[in-house]
Amino acid sequence: MSAHAVMQFLLAIAAIIVLARVLGRLARMVGQPPVIGEIVAGILIGPTLFGTAVTDRLMPTDIRPALSGLANLGLVLFMFIVGYELDQASLRGRGRTATSVSIGSVVVPLGLGVVLALWLAGRHGVTDEVPFALFIGAAMSVTAFPVLARILTDRGMVRTPVGGLALASAAVDDVVAWSLLAVVVGIAGADGGSSWVILLSAPYLALMLLVVRPLLRRLVAARDRAGRLTPDILAVVLTGMLLSCVATEWLGLHAIFGAFLFGAVMPKTGTGDVLRVEILERLEQVSVLLLLPVFFVLSGLRVDLSTIGGTGLLELGAILAVAIGGKFAGAYAAARLNRVPSRQSGALAILMNTRGLTEIVILTVGLQLGLIDQRVFSMMVVMALVTTAMAGPLLAVVYPQRTIERDILEAERAAAAAPAGYRVLVSLPAGDAARPLVDQAADLAAAAGGPAEVVLSRLVPAPTTPLEVGSGLSEELLAMTAAMDELAGLAESVRARGLAAPVLVRFSRDPEADLAAQVEAVRPDVLLTSAGRSLVTRA
Repeated sequence: MSAHAVMQFLLAIAAIIVLARVLGRLARMVGQPPVIGEIVAGILIGPTLFGTAVTDRLMPTDIRPALSGLANLGLVLFMFIVGYELDQASLRGRGRTATSVSIGSVVVPLGLGVVLALWLAGRHGVTDEVPFALFIGAAMSVTAFPVLARILTDRGMVRTPVGGLALASAAVDDVVAWSLLAVVVGIAGADGGSSWVILLSAPYLALMLLVVRPLLRRLVAARDRAGRLTPDILAVVLTGMLLSCVATEWLGLHAIFGAFLFGAVMPKTGTGDVLRVEILERLEQVSVLLLLPVFFVLSGLRVDLSTIGGTGLLELGAILAVAIGGKFAGAYAAARLNRVPSRQSGALAILMNTRGLTEIVILTVGLQLGLIDQRVFSMMVVMALVTTAMAGPLLAVVYPQRTIERDILEAERAAAAAPAGYRVLVSLPAGDAARPLVDQAADLAAAAGGPAEVVLSRLVPAPTTPLEVGSGLSEELLAMTAAMDELAGLAESVRARGLAAPVLVRFSRDPEADLAAQVEAVRPDVLLTSAGRSLVTRA
């Protein structure tokens, strides 16, 4: 690369970083995920408005391969994070309903997408209809777990029943969608010389689950010995991820599947949760500021809406109708069949419609493999932006903040609805001061005689600087999981004395107001805090 090309390359990266941060910040200011601003940045400097004039000047053709290399590295890092953030803990107590909602939100848009693709195939000169139809169907059925989780966190819905169900459903949806996409990519890439290699995918999956996953658990022990995430540990993780990407690329699948699978087998329980947050904090610096913006801006550059025309508008309308209607109908119907109230079912269907980052990744893979052409890619990107942008405004109408607060209180009231007797609510601080308070609360409840219970509560401070990479939910989930595990252990000591001991954990930005609301929901006889004991008059 010549000195002039190097300068152009560095200038292009600087421009991408500035554009991504500015438009990402503007998107956040209007209540939208930053990724929407980053993709719009690419569309604004792409061929839609100014033809190729701005693009060729800012990103000449001789530096685009280098930019594409950075974008692909950002892509595999992002997919590693998506896999790393998948957690079976989100399915606790919701497996059947979450699986039903996920199946409904996949099968209906998948079927409608296949039918739509057969119509689009003739209009776009597609000769091999099977991979094209399956790809469009898979793209229609995707839910962006990272964007959905970020919306739940921003709106305080993580601890509501519908929020927990949405997380669990999206986690199942992610696994189903990526598995389906892997099959489609395998079918598209299987020719006479490489089809036998794809057959090695099953042994490779077994190797990752049975050999690599146990080996990766040693990283937790290494982190515990060092007391922190060391460069050597991070180097092992990144090297393993890249080798997994190489393996899946060689198998005839895309490198993203190797990154996703390696993230999925990373340790997540116990100290592994601490390791997860530390790794994501390190990756955020380079991923969010540099690699992912390059990927999303380059994706936006590939969008050319100026060539759509009247027939394209008809196709775009059909794509939006199938994508939105299929997802909504499938998720809503499945939720209602599981006796989820209609308002909460509507909120769940809206959340499952978010496609965001995940959809852009899938569409980029399809374009790279030649499964879709430039026009279909442009229209599908618009669909991804619309379905993601509409989530916030629709939720504000269907599931407003007052309903969220009501559902949180009802969940807490239901958790503490055990025997109608003497009840002590103890608000526990973090650390060693919790145990004496629990013992004191148990003594008070036991001395009352008759049915009694001790309600263990903790208000977890809501993080003020969430991670931008991935869903940004890992730090919150770590704090929540750690609090729930600690209180569950303390509850066992109370139950050993023959007392009921429900556990309540929630995020809080205003502990005093939230504790007052909790008292109203639980209606205890005594409130016990680190500041002392208070008698409470039941209504």
